[in-house]
Amino acid sequence: MLAAIAFARLATALPVADLAPRAAQWDGNPFLGKNYFANSYYAGELNQTVAAFLAQNDTLNAARTRTVQKTGTFVWVTSVAGLSNINTTIAEARAEQQKNWKQQIVELVLYNLPARDCSAGESSGEFTLENNGLELYKHSFVDPYAAALEAAWDLTFAVILEPDSLGILITNQNVPLCANASSAYEEGIAYAIAKLQLPNVYLYLDAAHGGWLGWSPNLPLAVAEFSKVVTLAANFTTGPAPTIRGFSTDVSNFNPYIANPIANYTKYDGAYDELYYAELLAPLLTNVSLPANFIIDQGRSGLQNTRTVWGDWCNVRAGFGIPPTTDTNSTLVDSIVWAKPGGESDGVCGPTINNVTAPSAGSWWEVYAENLVKNATPPLLPTWTW
Repeated sequence: MLAAIAFARLATALPVADLAPRAAQWDGNPFLGKNYFANSYYAGELNQTVAAFLAQNDTLNAARTRTVQKTGTFVWVTSVAGLSNINTTIAEARAEQQKNWKQQIVELVLYNLPARDCSAGESSGEFTLENNGLELYKHSFVDPYAAALEAAWDLTFAVILEPDSLGILITNQNVPLCANASSAYEEGIAYAIAKLQLPNVYLYLDAAHGGWLGWSPNLPLAVAEFSKVVTLAANFTTGPAPTIRGFSTDVSNFNPYIANPIANYTKYDGAYDELYYAELLAPLLTNVSLPANFIIDQGRSGLQNTRTVWGDWCNVRAGFGIPPTTDTNSTLVDSIVWAKPGGESDGVCGPTINNVTAPSAGSWWEVYAENLVKNATPPLLPTWTW
């Protein structure tokens, strides 16, 4: 499907650049040849979706939901208390690896900056700038996070760093809280990059999405900000200059990997889909010696063109998208992933379903999860046995 849509564009895709020295174990795509680990927490949330479909005598969509339960998704670690989820995930991934003799890639999000989500506030965190939040972030959150991954040397980790944060800094300086948080965001992310320089950890710095930073004026600003933060990471280590594997895009958003058709609301924006956004970023990244490797979230991007404006970001009518795969038809894209756990609300915002408003950010919204299954594009294959 991807090849049929994109052959002409991808024939001239930019090669992945290897521009800076890095540890040998960081070379190459970390997702290749590995199983995307499916965590039990998200599978457990989906049990109620299976039950809901069975109560409706909809055995097909119940079986499709079981397939989602077996699909690798990211575990969001968003608080000090949530650090325990890392240990649980490590134990389960080790058990899966030993059971099936298949190397696992464990996908994690690191998301807990002080003054987090400074412009929207739907996902504000536990640390504030006024209460020593940056130091608490570093030493009570990032340090134990890194220690847990370092101890799990037998597993491979892909870590997305602080979704939306740098995008907010680039475009939301008119918001006083964001302007005040800028240096803390930059220093906090740089510190995390430095502490996670581990042979089994592949870091993807979040690059928002094409409808946000893909506009022509924003692209050079974005790359300058990314370069600044990665360079700043050297202040927190005495070893080699820290590096990252690449960038994550479309995390928790709804943009297609390859638009078909191109939405009307993108006509004034060059990055009309996420692959093209990666292609626009790539040469700018290589020019500043940053790696042009990407992972792209398609967890809720299966149902295209349901928005009237690109700025709609909250609980948009959606379907599960392209399942996680390294068959991306692009040398730039390491993997399509499912970063946002579909069914967990974006916040008390967006359209209602059956006249019911979405719950708070991160809370389970059952009817939304059911719609993701029904609207999945391509349709989910069913899993009839469990």
